[in-house]
Amino acid sequence: MYTRMLIPLDGSTVAEQVLPYARFLAKGLAIPVDLLEVVDADALQLLADPERGRYIDIVLAEKMQSCRSYLNTIARSFDGSQVQCFVASGKAEEIIIEKAGGEANTLIVMATHGRSGIQRWLLGSVAEKVLNGANNHLLLVRAREQGKTDGEAALKTVVVALDGSPLAEKVLPHVVDLAKKVKLKVVFIRAYALPSTFTAEEYGSHQTDLIDHLEWEARDYLEKKIREVKEQGLVDVEPVVKFGYGAEEIIALGRDTQDNFIAMCTHGSSGIGRWLLGSVTQRVVQHSGDPVLIIRAA
Repeated sequence: MYTRMLIPLDGSTVAEQVLPYARFLAKGLAIPVDLLEVVDADALQLLADPERGRYIDIVLAEKMQSCRSYLNTIARSFDGSQVQCFVASGKAEEIIIEKAGGEANTLIVMATHGRSGIQRWLLGSVAEKVLNGANNHLLLVRAREQGKTDGEAALKTVVVALDGSPLAEKVLPHVVDLAKKVKLKVVFIRAYALPSTFTAEEYGSHQTDLIDHLEWEARDYLEKKIREVKEQGLVDVEPVVKFGYGAEEIIALGRDTQDNFIAMCTHGSSGIGRWLLGSVTQRVVQHSGDPVLIIRAA
């Protein structure tokens, strides 16, 4: 499914919090890794001092060499994986999108924010621009104040967001491939936001029947999807049905599930019992503390 992993870094320990997840997946999927750091030449202009012989080309060359040394150090932490290092000059999001776009099956793995400054990206805005502009699938990791950067993550479960639409189901081949290769438990979640068009009296009289019907419909749908993925070799799969707003229920399930990441498509269809997965995905990425795998629905 994935043939390469691209990891953008900015030199900060905050951005490096993607590395435990990247090491885990690179080993489990047995795919090569590209480490990328982008130098902002415009920002480096502030460090140039032509009167003292510190011309911008000299400053840029020194910075790019420093980045290469940094990435080479990071590369040595990927035990058994084939790793290449790349340093480029330009706008971070444009370089990332261009680099990843050369191979459709490249998985971008990056932090959702970092520290800003002359030699840093504001990874929140960069990640958002990459999410909006790249055609590749992404694994976004929420950086924490004191997050871990060494070793490997111990991912055990993938929480899969489904809304019943064919578009949302495009996540399933990715989930099956990942779960089989790195031995993950799979949890399917379908959430319903109950309609608010009834009056209080009408809502009270219809609530029980509506909830019973929607829960039966959701479980029937999820059990069908479970049978399909088990036929493809998965073993440990369970359904979860929730009543509430999609993003909040996904985030809550992720929060209550240890060593997990969330997998979902960027959009789906809307209506009763469905989510507008574009907006749901955005809210999950912004507010979940768990890594989120974003699959592009063609």
